[in-house]
Amino acid sequence: MTAISLPDHLAGAFARQQEACRTLGSPFNALLCQAVVRYGLPESRTRSTLVDWQGDPTGAGDALPVRLCGALHELVLTEAESGLGGLYPPNHHTVNAATLHKAITAAITTHDRFIATRLRMAPQTNEVRRSTAIIATLLHIAARTNLPLQISEIGASAGLNLRLDRFAHVICGKTYGAADSPLRLEPDWSGPPPPEAGLRIDDRRGCDLSPLDLDHDGDRTRLLSYVWPDQPDRLERLRAAMGIADAVPVRVDRKDAIAWLEARLREPRNGRAHVLYHTIAWQYLPEDAKRLGRNIIEKAGARATPSAPLFLLGMEPDGQSPGAALRLDAWPDGTSVELARVDFHGRWVRWREPD
Repeated sequence: MTAISLPDHLAGAFARQQEACRTLGSPFNALLCQAVVRYGLPESRTRSTLVDWQGDPTGAGDALPVRLCGALHELVLTEAESGLGGLYPPNHHTVNAATLHKAITAAITTHDRFIATRLRMAPQTNEVRRSTAIIATLLHIAARTNLPLQISEIGASAGLNLRLDRFAHVICGKTYGAADSPLRLEPDWSGPPPPEAGLRIDDRRGCDLSPLDLDHDGDRTRLLSYVWPDQPDRLERLRAAMGIADAVPVRVDRKDAIAWLEARLREPRNGRAHVLYHTIAWQYLPEDAKRLGRNIIEKAGARATPSAPLFLLGMEPDGQSPGAALRLDAWPDGTSVELARVDFHGRWVRWREPD
């Protein structure tokens, strides 16, 4: 099947993702994106879905290259496409762009409907290494308020990071969370460590438009598919987090974020600090939804009190580098501060001393 070059805006999105993969330590996915840019894609539902996409195809928007990489990786994980699987890690070291593109074309020819369907699903990486920056913030909040916490996550996917206190987080040589956890996270940390505060989470809940159910093997595979295939350490961490999730039930509501926020923030819970957070999720909301969501949060903030404070923690790209900004808004104080810069995969944290 003859491949057709992609339109410039789409080719540009894959080129940007190629550079992001290279920077974030995935030369294989960088090669995959390079192959798509150089040779295009065959006429298919897959190509039409990409070309006709209404929205931002880049990683700062709808992340179409990440979706395609995830769909192809899922075919490999399920052993549905042996030709492609023979070129994937750990068999990838001598693979070039032309050979990989030939296998991609064959996979699209055979699995076109599946890939096109998967392209319509937003990526759900559930990167557990991001949770170390979150738990550091929770420790600051616990020390500041001396209250138990209620945590709420927007775009929670399978809810793995809602179990963050069951992971072992090593920061500046000290372990926070569960020291005996099978999941040990030790990012490259600069700046002061979090305080040694008692951390008690009394309520944890998340929402997602399409939450992944870890009781289903297909959802587990889909979650693994978004991990870049030449990063086995990330795959191992994700599998460890899934094992922890099996032992710690958490509810993730299948609901639109705005409707969920209205219900979740309707009344403050006296005697608890409510921490609402999102990591590389807010960017996927439409602009009108972001405005409405912010309005709902600010109205809830106006109802906050010292005995029922509200915090909004966001780790999102802001057009600056390196990494993403970790920002914390607090009510009733009305303060807003950038706490840190965090690698998109949580490999490093550059913490700033909060005011």
